[in-house]
Amino acid sequence: MLCRPCRVVPPDFEKAVAHGVYTGKLRTLLHLLKYDGMEPLAKRLGALLAEQVVAIPDLPNDLVAVPVPLFGKKLRSRGFNQSELLARGLLGALRQRRPDLRIKLASALLVRRRATESQAGLDPHERRANVRGAFFVPRPEVVRGRNVILIDDIYTTGATARACSAALRKAGAASIRVATVARAQIEFAPQPEDLHLREPERAELPMEEDFTFWEEGRTHPVTPT
Repeated sequence: MLCRPCRVVPPDFEKAVAHGVYTGKLRTLLHLLKYDGMEPLAKRLGALLAEQVVAIPDLPNDLVAVPVPLFGKKLRSRGFNQSELLARGLLGALRQRRPDLRIKLASALLVRRRATESQAGLDPHERRANVRGAFFVPRPEVVRGRNVILIDDIYTTGATARACSAALRKAGAASIRVATVARAQIEFAPQPEDLHLREPERAELPMEEDFTFWEEGRTHPVTPT
């Protein structure tokens, strides 16, 4: 019999990357952007994320950048979508670092069709239920056959990334990769305060497999049997 991780349905995205763990200075900067409206930070954070994106193996040269959307009411209340600001910062950095990339921002390609609770404080099951069916692509012809990079601020259990990717794949996206500034973990070592420093080198579970271990409350991978 296969263990649970082996039976889990793979996500609709091929790869997920992040600049660092959601703690320390990185967490502070994301809060300043998201809740205090310090929009200029998005350019710097997008440049940090670009370092991870250019390192993605077999990254297609022709990409559509899709920020995770906010529901209309929340967007009007906040005045901006932090994921779109980060996507713009990312694209600016990528055009300097990889001028060969043909990457286009498509902010309206993915739509959040209903209001959802804040994912903060929800367990993995509640997170999946909260965003299930919340996203759709109103013009599938725009994404059909295209390679997509989905942009968000934080990757926790992967519920939002999975829900968005499912909608994009249903609309005909050829491939999907996910890029977030930060990733949350159940357990992590203390991180350096300098954002130029990377996390300590250690074996790390791929982000696209995180949700299994969040759900079961584990902090270390189980070898499939």
